Amino acid sequence: MPNIYDAIKADHDTHRSLLNTLADTSGDSKERQNAWHTFYNDVKAHAAAEEETFYSKLISETWGQDAARHSVHEHQQLDDLMEELNETDMSSPGWLAKFKTLKHDYEHHMDEEEEEVFARARDVIGQEQNDDFGAKFEARKKEERGLIEEKKADSLED
Repeated sequence: MPNIYDAIKADHDTHRSLLNTLADTSGDSKERQNAWHTFYNDVKAHAAAEEETFYSKLISETWGQDAARHSVHEHQQLDDLMEELNETDMSSPGWLAKFKTLKHDYEHHMDEEEEEVFARARDVIGQEQNDDFGAKFEARKKEERGLIEEKKADSLED
């Protein structure tokens, strides 16, 4: 089982690859649809699991709250963009413009997590807990995959 940092980084690497695949496709092609579906579902599950396992621990420490809150806020902004993209025709110029914003913002978010948040987190999540948090993250991510549609429906009702 990977430690928490390796688990998150592995997801980020997958997401970067999918973002590049999406950028290299055009229109409402099957390749773009498949890449988007994979990206959308994995990022949704990743963000929820990250917030519930990783960021909840950082928020419990006063000095880690700002970094955690900032990242969770970015998750919400990225989620809003992804929902807008879901509602936009992939072959429209509007989809591509929104996607470019999402790609830029998400790449920035991942870099910030890996370069800044991880360093702070290592002081909160001790070395002996890294593997435990990695296992919790992976288990929660798996559970979150099954909740995506339910959470989307709940969100629409709000």
